[in-house]
Amino acid sequence: MKTEITEAISQMVTIELRYSGYIRTVEPHAYGRDKSGEEILRCFQVSGGSESGEVTGWKLLKVADAYAIQRTKTKFSPRPEYRRNDRAMQFMFCQL
Repeated sequence: MKTEITEAISQMVTIELRYSGYIRTVEPHAYGRDKSGEEILRCFQVSGGSESGEVTGWKLLKVADAYAIQRTKTKFSPRPEYRRNDRAMQFMFCQL
């Protein structure tokens, strides 16, 4: 479990990370494990690149594929469309 992610969720601050060759800034909303045991992060990307070309929007990232994760000082509020208890997660470490 990555403490940078859980702390960012509890403090409601964005995180910056590298994923699929792109630097991304995301608002982390939920962090847990999927049914295969992989750690995943449900987040809203606010800036950066993406393989799909969509630079903003909801993402489900595999934490093992993310690196250079660091909290920023930028606060955020939960997105109105966010729903707790994400069905993609079998086990929840932390959520808004």
